[in-house]
Amino acid sequence: MKNHRSRLLMALVAAFFSAALFARPAEAGLIGTSRAIAPPHSDRDRVKALVARPEVAQKLATLGVPPKDAQARIDALTDEEVSALAARIDALPAGGLATQEWLLIIIAVLLLVIAL
Repeated sequence: MKNHRSRLLMALVAAFFSAALFARPAEAGLIGTSRAIAPPHSDRDRVKALVARPEVAQKLATLGVPPKDAQARIDALTDEEVSALAARIDALPAGGLATQEWLLIIIAVLLLVIAL
């Protein structure tokens, strides 16, 4: 039993260290003036528009959050929280997990299978 736990621990440590190899470098670039001086509520409008989409509203409803409550929760967020949420929405891949995330999942599963 102890040997099994040590193998599992080693597999998890190896998975975390291998995840560090796939970290993306930071990117920087110039932004346009219109984006730099955009009012802070534009991110709030974008998030609200996303929540108002039929497929998103349906998914929220299945998770137990009515669309009215979702809009109210967005209104209750601070500007910094809304900006962070909008940035995360922009960074999400369209349609599912990114290739790197799938690769990490496959490596973790293989390590667990080998350890067992």
